Amino acid sequence: MTSPGPREPKAAEAPHPTQELDDTVHQRHRLGVLTITAEAQRADFGYLRDALGLTPGNLSRHLTVLEEAGLVQVEKGYEGRRPRTWVRITRAGRAALAAEMAALHELVRRHGPAAGRGLSS
Repeated sequence: MTSPGPREPKAAEAPHPTQELDDTVHQRHRLGVLTITAEAQRADFGYLRDALGLTPGNLSRHLTVLEEAGLVQVEKGYEGRRPRTWVRITRAGRAALAAEMAALHELVRRHGPAAGRGLSS
C-alpha cells in the first residue's frame, strides 16, 4: 500500500497562515519595537536601541517605516535639558501586532510538536 502524496488544499479552505504575515510588522527589529511598545506606555529611543542591538541610524529607519504605516507614534521632547525621543504604539499598531501574533500562533499550532510533526534531524 502506498501512502498518499501531499495533501492538496481545497479552494474553500482558509489561506495559509503565512499569507497573514505583514512584512512591515514581521521584520524582526520592527516586531521588537512593536512588542516592546505594546508592553509599556512609551519606550525611550535609547532603550529600544540597546534592547534591539541596533545603531541609532538603523533604529531611526525602522521607526520611520512603522510611523509611515501608522503603527507607532514618535514623540520628540526634552527631559530636563536633554533631548529625548519616545515611541508609542498606536491602536493600528496593536491591531497589526495582534494579527501577526495570531498568524504565528497558527503556524506553531500546525507545525509544532503538539501537532505530532516535530522537527526531525
